[in-house]
Formats: sequence, C-alpha cells, structure tokens
Amino acid sequence: MAYAAAGFSTYSASKRGNSPSMFSYKTTDSIADVNTSGYFNTLSNMLEVGDIIHCVTSTASTAVVTLVYVVSNASGVVDVTDGTTLSATDTD
Repeated sequence: MAYAAAGFSTYSASKRGNSPSMFSYKTTDSIADVNTSGYFNTLSNMLEVGDIIHCVTSTASTAVVTLVYVVSNASGVVDVTDGTTLSATDTD
C-alpha cells in the first residue's frame, strides 16, 4: 500500500537545534512496506535525517510497534532504517 496522511502525527517538533523531531504513524501496512525507501516521500519537506517515527503497523492483523528513524532524505526521496521492533511481555 502507500503512505496515508491520516495515520501520521507530530508529537515533538524540533526547533532544528540538536534534537530530532518525533512522529507517530499508524497503518495497516506491514513494517516491510513502511521501511522501504520512498514510502515517506510525501513528507520529504518535513522530515530530516535523524527524525524518529514510532510506527504501529500490522502483520496478519496483529499490531507491531517499530521505532525507525530517517537515515537519508535527498532529492525528495526519504529512506528510514529497518527499525527496532518493541516487544512487550504481558503475562496476565
């Protein structure tokens, strides 16, 4: 599928000092789709290298939370890292 603006939100906007901006993104796409180079091209004017995106994606209807960051943004092509999947234990 493709990036959908309705799932994207800013929750910490940097003033472009040394800290990155932080965003969240929720989609039914898999993380394999989301971390593909070009997925966030629509946001190339907003995203900067080092900006962090908390992604809530889906794998066979199971939510997956992955932390990615922008590794490059050149000529309108945005690429994010493969990401680190956050895991949790819920034993109750």
